[in-house]
Parts: sequence; C-alpha cells; structure tokens
Amino acid sequence: MMNEKMSNRPFDLLNDSLGKEVLVVMKGSTQVRGKLKAFDIHMNIVLENASQIVDGQLKTNYGKIMVRGDSIVMISP
Repeated sequence: MMNEKMSNRPFDLLNDSLGKEVLVVMKGSTQVRGKLKAFDIHMNIVLENASQIVDGQLKTNYGKIMVRGDSIVMISP
C-alpha cells in the first residue's frame, strides 16, 4: 500500500502541489514548467521561476507568470 496522501478532488491535487514544481501542458502543446504559487476556481495559475519547454529542452525563461485556466490541458505535479 502506498503511503502517499490520496487526493479525492481535482483541487486537492493542486493544493498538494502548492510550492512545488509542476509541468503545465497548454492548448497547442505548449509546455511550461515552474513552481506553483497560486490558483483559483477557474484554474488560473501563477507560476514562479517559469520556463517554456520545447522538445524536452529549456527554450525561454519567464520568471513569474499567470496562465489562464481555459488554456490549460493538463497539470502534472
């Protein structure tokens, strides 16, 4: 049996990921990696130390960014 805390709702997973690095896949296959600082009920998210990833390689450093929830396809902790 796993000792990992179970997340029952989608926002539980986001709450558990606050302060941790996440990978965000957006429409058009754009990928951004950064530390999850905040989110709201629309799944708008704020990332710190954010960078765009293309073909597994760092392409652009953004620093702090806000990503609109309606452009997000997946968030991976």
